[in-house]
Amino acid sequence: MAFPTDQTVSRLGHINATGAGTRDLFLKLYAGEVLTAFEERNVFMELHRTRTISKGKSAQFPLVGTATAKYHTAGQLIQADAIKHAERTVTVDDLLISTQFIANIDEAMNHYDIRSTYSKEAGMALSNTSDKNIAKIIAIAAGINDSTEAAAYFGASFDDEVYTANITIGASAGDSLLGASIVTAIYAALEEFDKKDITGDKVCVLPPAQYYSLLNTSSVTGASWLNKDVGGSGSVSAGVVPQIGGIKIMMSNHLPSTDESSTSLTPDPLFSSRASSYKANFTGLKGLIFSQDAAATVKLLDLGVESEYQIDRQGTLMVAKYAMGHNVLRPACAIQLISA
Repeated sequence: MAFPTDQTVSRLGHINATGAGTRDLFLKLYAGEVLTAFEERNVFMELHRTRTISKGKSAQFPLVGTATAKYHTAGQLIQADAIKHAERTVTVDDLLISTQFIANIDEAMNHYDIRSTYSKEAGMALSNTSDKNIAKIIAIAAGINDSTEAAAYFGASFDDEVYTANITIGASAGDSLLGASIVTAIYAALEEFDKKDITGDKVCVLPPAQYYSLLNTSSVTGASWLNKDVGGSGSVSAGVVPQIGGIKIMMSNHLPSTDESSTSLTPDPLFSSRASSYKANFTGLKGLIFSQDAAATVKLLDLGVESEYQIDRQGTLMVAKYAMGHNVLRPACAIQLISA
């Protein structure tokens, strides 16, 4: 018995019944979700002083010195003591923008809304830039450790200013990845703050490597910051280190870690284009401990997004923008954790 030969099949997805692409004409289903690059975690904006101004190029933050006490001799005229004053100036940078242009023909052919995604990504780009600049300013504040460095940065030092020293993690470079050494350094920084009478709530921000070193320990019993039996509040299973020494522990990818200038400190120029003010030598930085008074941000134009259809270009121009500036307030309110 002879078997029939194979039938010729009309493939519904075949273009002109030729070629290997038998699915080319089938509909590509749109998932309804737009996948973008991973969003970066921004933490620094809420951790320092901020002020919004409606006009002008800068804002002044007053500094008030400390009062003194003395014994009075009976019968002598009491002479008042002077309290010293100074100020810190925070200048607004040039307008920072992130722009995209969407051609009208492309948008017409596209099968999903791209404008909202572009707007979000542009806003995140600006937010990331501000977060990195604030981290650098706080690191610069921590790098001002005496009156000479303060005069080099501010143009003059404040006589009643006190200064804190940065803390080295352990005795060798590898100690910066040991949880116990990091905890010891955090406590040493808190002790330094208390010795210099630096008050206010403080926070510790660590890069991922140091943060997860606090969790990657073989003995939770020995890690007091994780062991709830001795008052620890961390959780290995949740991947969270809430507090050490009473201060909140946070993680950020935005801490600087390289030498971004030829000098350790860049003088503070009081003009609008201040990008150079965020440049310094950040080599070896493995964490920051600071209070709100370490640095300040002045906002002239907060984060916003504008769009305009341009007839002559047949497309839509989208611009995300902000105008703000950052500067050091009180150097003593920030301490660097650095590797040996």
